[in-house]
Amino acid sequence: MTADDESDRRAERVDGGSGDSVTRAAGEVQAVYDRIADHFAKTREYAWPEVEAFVDDEVDRRGLDRALDIGCGNARHAELLAEQGAAVVGVDVSRELLGAAQKRRQERGFAADFVHGDAAGLPFAANSFSQVVYVATLHHLRPAATRQRSLAAVGRVLEPGGRALVSAWSTAHDRFDRDSAFETEIEWTLPGGETVDRYYYIYDPDTFRDTLAAVPEIDCLSMRVSSGNCYAVVAPADDTESSTADSD
Repeated sequence: MTADDESDRRAERVDGGSGDSVTRAAGEVQAVYDRIADHFAKTREYAWPEVEAFVDDEVDRRGLDRALDIGCGNARHAELLAEQGAAVVGVDVSRELLGAAQKRRQERGFAADFVHGDAAGLPFAANSFSQVVYVATLHHLRPAATRQRSLAAVGRVLEPGGRALVSAWSTAHDRFDRDSAFETEIEWTLPGGETVDRYYYIYDPDTFRDTLAAVPEIDCLSMRVSSGNCYAVVAPADDTESSTADSD
């Protein structure tokens, strides 16, 4: 087996699915997070260290300008971006989580706009953003073609020289005893004991890397595993500042 054959084996098999099935899957994500939004938002107070590190790197590299937070949830990362001087837009498929984001904005006094939208069909023009934070969302999308379309949209909305931080849950997490990528549902338990199933595509690091490489609209500049998640910094394809992906 050649190296290219091995890469093809690891990369996600792309089944576009019918339009109805894709729409239904997006609706399921919205329904789940609308149901758990209030409790979920209360458990998501602080920005992740990996996002803080990305923002610090971007401040040092070129400064923040127009930033997009995909799957913004309760706006914990939108707040971080705004505090560092970015003009921030947060997008989320859950209207209830957007309500939590607006409440946080009002209480904390930071500036950000919030938009209802799907990560696979970002409602923004090309070259709209200098920075994109896309964490803890990609793994909820299905099928594989939807995940790839979402990554392509990241490349489309990034301006030349822009950067995005992309993350997804990984088999490297302590809670999983698997070496290869797989699909699963994980329960969210609400106060009172009600459980709500959430869909996940759990990437192994090689599949994550190869999935990024299969999207022509982006170039992966670096990839690493941290806190059980895969993280990658990506740039628009053919960006003059791009380089071959390295693993930290």
